[in-house]
Amino acid sequence: VRQRQLCIRDRESPAPRPRPAQLPPAVADFTGRREFVAELGEWLTDSRRPVMALSAVAGIGGVGKTTLAVHVAHAVRERYPDGQLYVDLQGASPTPMEPAAVLASFLRALGVADRDVPESPGERAALFRSLLDGRRVLTLLDNARDAAQIRDLLPGTPDCAVLVTSRTRMVDLAGAHLVDLDVMSPEESLQLFARIVGAERVNSERQAAMDVVAACGFLPLAIRIAAARLAARRTWAVAVLARKLADERRRLDELQAGDQAVKATFELGYGQLEPEQARAFRLLGLVEGPDISLRAAAALLDRDPEDTEEVLESLVDTSLLESAAPGRYRLHDLVRLFARACAERDEAPAAGRAATDRLLDFHLAGACRVFAMERPGDRTVEHLAGGIREAAPGVPRAPGDTAGTREWLFAEAECLLACARQGARGGRAGKAADLLIAAKDLAETGAFSLQYEQTCAVVLEGAVAEGDRHAEGRARVSSTHSLSVTGRVREAAGEAAEAARLGTATGDPVARGYGFNDQGIIAIYRSRHGEAEEHLERAVAVFREDGNAPTEASALSNLARVHLNTGRIDSALELAGRAHAIYLEVGATLRLANAKYALGMALTAAGRHAEARERLEEAVGIFREHRQRLWEGMSLFRLGEAARAAGDDAGAAALAEQALGLLRDIGGDFRRAQVLTLLGRALEGTGQRGRARACWEQALGIFEAESLPEADEVRELLDSSGGEGSGRGRRADPTPV
Repeated sequence: VRQRQLCIRDRESPAPRPRPAQLPPAVADFTGRREFVAELGEWLTDSRRPVMALSAVAGIGGVGKTTLAVHVAHAVRERYPDGQLYVDLQGASPTPMEPAAVLASFLRALGVADRDVPESPGERAALFRSLLDGRRVLTLLDNARDAAQIRDLLPGTPDCAVLVTSRTRMVDLAGAHLVDLDVMSPEESLQLFARIVGAERVNSERQAAMDVVAACGFLPLAIRIAAARLAARRTWAVAVLARKLADERRRLDELQAGDQAVKATFELGYGQLEPEQARAFRLLGLVEGPDISLRAAAALLDRDPEDTEEVLESLVDTSLLESAAPGRYRLHDLVRLFARACAERDEAPAAGRAATDRLLDFHLAGACRVFAMERPGDRTVEHLAGGIREAAPGVPRAPGDTAGTREWLFAEAECLLACARQGARGGRAGKAADLLIAAKDLAETGAFSLQYEQTCAVVLEGAVAEGDRHAEGRARVSSTHSLSVTGRVREAAGEAAEAARLGTATGDPVARGYGFNDQGIIAIYRSRHGEAEEHLERAVAVFREDGNAPTEASALSNLARVHLNTGRIDSALELAGRAHAIYLEVGATLRLANAKYALGMALTAAGRHAEARERLEEAVGIFREHRQRLWEGMSLFRLGEAARAAGDDAGAAALAEQALGLLRDIGGDFRRAQVLTLLGRALEGTGQRGRARACWEQALGIFEAESLPEADEVRELLDSSGGEGSGRGRRADPTPV
């Protein structure tokens, strides 16, 4: 090699050495990416570095790796006056370029005649490094397959720099500065779209334009294709394209223009996968939800977690799969559509169905375990399809680890609810309905209340479509619960009645018992005490016949409220005490707070204020620990009533304000009106009559809008600008099962 180099130099000594300038033209409408441009520019121009600058940009196909690399290369080219080399290594194609062929091309660009190019790949690499020794040359290796393809293409001098783009993260490329390029931000995406389509056109339909770039998943290639289509159709409104892209089934087909297509870009990456990777990719595409945990993916793939992690991490390395946090994975929206299309094309329908069934079973088993740990002794879970499975993968099993169990439920909430919706749409309404009952705590947190309600509607629709009356009854139980939590008691009343009817017809103790109990709760809300007592006594009988002591205790707690509201304070204390004793006996955790709540109210009415506050403070603590924001707020409200009954108006006002903060977006307006009424009473007691009247006026508007009897009480308060009473004899609201 040394002799060949000397010969080449002798022959070429009269002529100056060539200065290759092979960079492709920069994109005129390059947009955003400021932090990446700055990071790469700084890395490639740091003269203090004792070794060659080597940066590798990885990302999904279409994310703009080449565009960014070319832009940065042009920005720093003056720092490399001896030339710039470029090659498309075609790493995503079935036939990527051989390093030896690339070296031959580079040697020619550096002035080596064809006859002097060595035959051996090793000699070519050695000659390439020798020619670059002492020169400042920038090399852009675009679309590399892996580190093995580029190792022989790296110069050996610190004066040179290499910029690599690849779909694969080159973690095995020693000394490389690795950059993971993600999709654009929404604002950058809109700017790119406007630069191609025209700012005036986009500004006139800004929301439609945002819908377009969102449908593109903020992927630059998809945005460019969509914008090019729109730019070529001057008569189209932006909203026309937005409507076309709204159809997920046709979205990938819409995202093609000329020889550019998002689907074709993804197909290249898919074609590189090993069989096990390809199977995992396809099955992941069938999953609805924002992401998937490692344990859930193991259930989906029917593999152990260790093998699953290995294949998922290998997909992350190809940039087809993303991992935003350890143990959690997601597909880009457009990649998910492509993966689903691959599953429909390449996966046997039965295999796909079996995979999603395994995922539904995983979530159902996990939710049942959470339900059982939160509600010791509650037999409801035994009636659910998930049962209490020892093999509930991914759910904490350590005795007493209720905190870890709860965290699993909330961490998986969005995925679990999406799985229930998918199951209901796919003919699995029975399991989906059971999943909602097992995960009912999600309805009461505030964070997931709306998603839970929407899922109830989907599952109920699926059960009706299947003609599954058993599933329909249970779906109506969950729907009742969801509607009650948000204060829509009229709608909840109809659902509860149907749940009880269907439960009776199918012999299902879950739908029947909960249906009667919920009808009793709603009748309490409506001050229909005789009706409430009748429903709750039926609920007690159903739960007792089923041998379900904790749910019987819940019905007894609600029955205590009826007695309290009708002035039967002694019997209310007795019923609440029985419920409290049952919960203590079975070791209930969350639902023990129900009995403490009911008992605290009865004690307040009986004038036993210190005991009442003690029980209600315990209820607040339990509800808070279990993230039950609705019932934490209501317990603070009842604690405020107890404080006022004991003559502590300032304390009552503070507790009522805390309750309002928690009930800001959960519980329904009528509950907030109850708290406002108490707050007004407490404020009046501290001499703040103006603020008191403002609270009562707001409460009156709510009670009148919902035609509730409390309106009369508030009118009297406003008329007298005051009002006596400690809360005794007033309506007591129920608590959940």
